[in-house]
This record gives sequence, C-alpha cells and structure tokens, in this order.
Amino acid sequence: MKYYIIAGEASGDLHGANLIKSIKSMDQLAQIQCWGGELMQAAGGHLVKHYRDLAYMGFVEVALNLSTILNNIRFCKKDIAAFVPDVLICIDYSLLYCSTGMGLERK
Repeated sequence: MKYYIIAGEASGDLHGANLIKSIKSMDQLAQIQCWGGELMQAAGGHLVKHYRDLAYMGFVEVALNLSTILNNIRFCKKDIAAFVPDVLICIDYSLLYCSTGMGLERK
C-alpha cells in the first residue's frame, strides 16, 4: 500500500516515525511519502518537506508568510495527487491537512 503522512511539528514527527515503523513491520513493501522530520525519514519515510520549513506562529508571522503557506498547501495537494496514496494520515498540523483534504477526491 501507499501511505502519505503529514506531521507539522516535532511531536508529530515522533508519532509519525512510530507509525511508519509499525506499518513497515506489517508491510515491508509499503511506500511512505511524508512531511515531517528526521525521525520519520529514519523510520523509512520518503521526506518531501521538513516541518521546520512549515511552522509559523502568531498572526503577524502567518500574515507575513501567507504566500509561502498557500504555496505549500498547493504543493502538498499536487504531491498527494501525483503520489496517489491509498491512505492519507494527518498528525498535528490542522491548517495544512484541513485545507489539503478539501478538494481531494476519494478514488
């Protein structure tokens, strides 16, 4: 199976890494593409974006980086569509995964 996992911070990276290890123990052929960190990558996920490049805190910082945030959302949607995962799993990153999930079709 193909899995796409999105984690938006260090704790999500830890949970995502544990999930990837569990998936890999049950399905050695699993293909896992992810947004997360070093832990998810070390567990066997193909890291597309690191969470440190996605984190913005506070209204001003979000406002100043809104175009980057929107570009990341668009990129994520395109990457998911190109990868065609069987499962989309979102961990600790409500802005991206809520907006990413909107407009995706179940196939």
